[in-house]
Amino acid sequence: MQELYDHMIPGITQRQAGYARDIAQRLSGVAECVVGGPVKGREETERAVRAFEDADLDGVLIVMLTYAPSLRAARLFAGMRLPVCLANVQPDPAVTPAWDMDDMTYNQGIHGAQDTANAMVRAGLPFEVVTGEWNDDAFVERVGRWARAARAVTAWKTLKVGVFGYAMNGMGDARVDESALLRRLGPEVVAIAPGELHRTVQELPDSAVEELMAWEDERFDVDPRLSKEERGDHARMQIAIERILARRGIGAYSTHFDAIAEDGRFARLPMASASSLMAKGYGFAGEGDVLAASIVYAGHQLAGDGHFTEMYAMDFPSDSILMSHMGEGNWRVARSDEPIRLIKRPLGIGRLDDPPTLLFRIQPGPATLASLVYLGGERFRLVVAEGEVLDSQELPALEMPYGQFRPDSGVRGCMDAWLRAGGTHHMVMNLGRIAADWAALCTLTGIELVQV
Repeated sequence: MQELYDHMIPGITQRQAGYARDIAQRLSGVAECVVGGPVKGREETERAVRAFEDADLDGVLIVMLTYAPSLRAARLFAGMRLPVCLANVQPDPAVTPAWDMDDMTYNQGIHGAQDTANAMVRAGLPFEVVTGEWNDDAFVERVGRWARAARAVTAWKTLKVGVFGYAMNGMGDARVDESALLRRLGPEVVAIAPGELHRTVQELPDSAVEELMAWEDERFDVDPRLSKEERGDHARMQIAIERILARRGIGAYSTHFDAIAEDGRFARLPMASASSLMAKGYGFAGEGDVLAASIVYAGHQLAGDGHFTEMYAMDFPSDSILMSHMGEGNWRVARSDEPIRLIKRPLGIGRLDDPPTLLFRIQPGPATLASLVYLGGERFRLVVAEGEVLDSQELPALEMPYGQFRPDSGVRGCMDAWLRAGGTHHMVMNLGRIAADWAALCTLTGIELVQV
């Protein structure tokens, strides 16, 4: 509403624009900020947000420079495409006896924030709010959390999830109305015929295969029992999968062992491929589970290094859960004090030849699990559990990535609540305590959050 004050307080627009730039500079450690100029009316407001959208930014942080009448942005909120955070801040942290009417005007953003928030609520627009002193660490941390969540939400809107073949028959918690997923959250499901994978494998030059194998020799502890044929076959599948994903603009994918095995043209399952492609930032889930592949991808965007896993068994003496899967896991969450092994691993599932598999234990320390649940219609729920990966026992016979996760609420309490909430059996694990980050993502998407 600065045009009301331009005559009363000459230079107010330039002064408050500098305040906005100061906020952006303060946030530079947690977000890349593009500062729009002060906007005073509906046309300027809509023009500024269109520019943000056209620049492919991840979200809009709204800062009140003076009081802002909400009807100047109400129509914009009805069609807002980017995640929004309302920064309820002011230039000066304290009211003092030295204030005059100029200072009152500079610092009156709070009632504009109320008017604006009311308009967003009426428009049904999900948004985050951060109240605080703009120059302190707590404000920066909270806006950084929102920025990471906004990045994940925006990335979801353009995500394609490729499914090689089909989803596992009978696995109900992975089923989702694909149109509802696309409309509500953004991920688009793309079916990929196994024949495309076969053709791409056949077209690969030997040099690409040799290059990948040489890289694996340097990065992993390679099992000497693996033949060059076995490793070459695995390498061809990994390179082919990645080329298909890149060619189609796909950021997450899923393979189902039956879809690969029943095709008849493949010698083994692409186990190590999933581990290394997750390490490159692709979302992944087994058995055609697009919900889990989507949440692993979101985990990459939100906190880095999403790890696909499932709850395998409970260990009541240690109050923990054995976390593992058939052989796929992001090796970037591996223990730093142990080598990551590329092993020759017999696997009866799929009735194919032995698939080279990356074997590691998960790094001990704080960790968070998240499960994306489809509730029907356009309703989704996120079930989240914080806890700790234990420095636990070795399991010599377990030839797949694993670790033992102790929930903060204990095995009994966590599992009771997880099951009541419909938490799925496939999930993402991230190292660190990031339940608050997942909560920010839920705020921006309208997904129901259940922390167990």
